Amino acid sequence: MATKKKKSAKKSGAKKATKKKTVKKATKKAAKKKRTPNAAFMKPMQPDDALAAVVGSGMLPRTEITKKLWQYIKRNGLQDAKVRRNINADDKLGRVFGGKKQVSMFEMTKLVNKHIK
Repeated sequence: MATKKKKSAKKSGAKKATKKKTVKKATKKAAKKKRTPNAAFMKPMQPDDALAAVVGSGMLPRTEITKKLWQYIKRNGLQDAKVRRNINADDKLGRVFGGKKQVSMFEMTKLVNKHIK
């Protein structure tokens, strides 16, 4: 007698396993050039009297004015406790903020730009 071979059940729509090609990106961090700051931000600006009471009266670039403003805010605890985006104004900052008691940090930069020449 002849032996019968059992056929294994194959799905007609079986997909072949495809290999995903992994391409490693070469890290070029060491080869990147150091970013040069924008000349407009590095140009020394003169703060007016209201802003000079907070950041000092000397000519400073916009970046340094922002840094000194944040130092003042952190040192005096003027950042709102619940909504950290908001800055509560004291007497000095109230003059810079145009009399507003509270401004957002995004609005703050717009208001500070009015006080530099």
